[in-house]
Amino acid sequence: MTIHTARAASTAIRTVTVEGVELFYREAGDRALPTLLLLHGFPTSSHMFRDLIPRLSDRYHIVAPDLPGFGFSEAPDRSRFAYTFDNLARIVGAFTEALGLQRYALYIFDYGAPVGLRLALAHPERVTAIISQNGNAYEDGLSDGWSPIQRYWREPSDANRDALRAFNTPEAIRQLQYLHGTPADRPVAPETWTLDSALLARPGNIDIQLDLLLDYASNVALYPAFQSYFATHKPPLLAVWGRNDPFFLPAGAEAYRRHIPDAEVQLLDTGHFALETHAPEIATAIRDFLARKL
Repeated sequence: MTIHTARAASTAIRTVTVEGVELFYREAGDRALPTLLLLHGFPTSSHMFRDLIPRLSDRYHIVAPDLPGFGFSEAPDRSRFAYTFDNLARIVGAFTEALGLQRYALYIFDYGAPVGLRLALAHPERVTAIISQNGNAYEDGLSDGWSPIQRYWREPSDANRDALRAFNTPEAIRQLQYLHGTPADRPVAPETWTLDSALLARPGNIDIQLDLLLDYASNVALYPAFQSYFATHKPPLLAVWGRNDPFFLPAGAEAYRRHIPDAEVQLLDTGHFALETHAPEIATAIRDFLARKL
């Protein structure tokens, strides 16, 4: 495999207010080029794409928003904004319209998967391709690590909610999210988990995250609808996956072929945040894939 290392123009830092919520986003590349919409997951932000964006923006128009409650986007109080995946998708959909993004390829990761796939359900004609990096849409991909969260879905008691606070601690973010399963010869930059932990520590943010963990059940309930979308529209799809992810198993990547037989799957020897250790390889895979599919 040839690793693409060229770097394009610098990434712009912007904000836009959508439905009363100020969203932070990164943008790079010529707007006349095909658009790639990058959607991050828990517990991070568009910061996770900092090494990927310059490796793609010579060929693509790149847009990477921070979801409400994450990164440098506004975190509206829970009394005026319900933190559900339907609402996150609604805001991101309005964001794409505010920026005039009429067609785009999706890069979906973690929470970005159910957000992006809701966009695809609502407007399949807008989605030109999908890159799923540890972005799950099949029960096959759910590991045993989801057991305490599934218990909360079945019984949303205070005790089960409090048990999930451990997922939001700095040590859990460092070990489970960033370091688990990563190769020893590819160190992960410490500013990753440090920034995520600092932003999670803002007043009220842990309860935002616990609300989203509870609502994640709505994503699993939508898996059949997502799969019907795949079967009906067969979008070009690349699943590039950290095989050692403690939350989303490689079977979730392979499962895409069930409804999109031509889906391409690449498994990398790394963990959940595959971009932290394999950004050059992932960028090369995306460039090759989109060059053939768009």
